[in-house]
Amino acid sequence: MDDLEDLYREIILDHYRSPRNRGELESPPAHRTEGFNPLCGDEIVLTVVVDEGMIRDLKIAGHGCSISQSSASLMSGAVKGKSVDDARVVMRSFKRMMTVGDDDPTAEDEPVDVRKLGELAALQGVVKFPVRIKCATLAWNTLNQALVELDA
Repeated sequence: MDDLEDLYREIILDHYRSPRNRGELESPPAHRTEGFNPLCGDEIVLTVVVDEGMIRDLKIAGHGCSISQSSASLMSGAVKGKSVDDARVVMRSFKRMMTVGDDDPTAEDEPVDVRKLGELAALQGVVKFPVRIKCATLAWNTLNQALVELDA
């Protein structure tokens, strides 16, 4: 188990040190959405191009702790190039993984198969530290907000 935790720690640090899809896309055509965690000061700026139901391009900017920034990097790689519907499935799975043990009556009964989440599974250890869950989900909540705004 220690080897797996070490691997996960390395994935998180790699995405923090060398974030994927870093920067901002030109607006327009990109849609810009900002997310902020007032408890710790983490900030995410997400610019996304959605065309014909596909996330064509996505960039992440901002600053914050290693958890928020690596989660943003991992999220960008997990949804870029996918359909909005597929991205929402990944988003729901990730957020369910982050709420293991919650008494949420709307949560699905079946546990998340973290093997299907690929590198995103590296963040599953965050649930041991409830105060850090908001760090891990900030980019995901910002993506969700952007997709809702684009649907409006």
